[in-house]
Amino acid sequence: MLHSYVQIWVHLVWRTKNSERILFGNNAIMIREHILKNCLNSNIQLEAINIQPEHVHAIINLPSDRLLKDIVKTIKGEASYFINSNNLCKKAFAWGRGYGAFSLGKSQFEIVKAYVRNQDKHHQKRSFTEEWNILLKKYELVNKE
Repeated sequence: MLHSYVQIWVHLVWRTKNSERILFGNNAIMIREHILKNCLNSNIQLEAINIQPEHVHAIINLPSDRLLKDIVKTIKGEASYFINSNNLCKKAFAWGRGYGAFSLGKSQFEIVKAYVRNQDKHHQKRSFTEEWNILLKKYELVNKE
């Protein structure tokens, strides 16, 4: 075989430090646009992104020649630098440690993409903490009890 064919969709979720609710309105729009531009410049295929006041959802296609942790570090690090350089928050901004990365099969892709895009509706019913715990249970990363 002369070519490698790889398609690994990953649903990423990360939060602000201490889950502070600080990413609102025009600032969230500017951060979203900056992340989109940075991903394009960094050869990261970003299919969907939604910025909520205390967390971010994104779907990326993980390239075969890069590590997931490096891609997340690039996205989070550059966004944090952008936020602080442009004084988008009243105090120094930081993301929380870590992230969630959940693999997507072909049959789940459109469903999860719609879920990411419709975060505003989801959070009318559930908090980020409730949503996070549901994701961890769904992917069997914690007990289902």
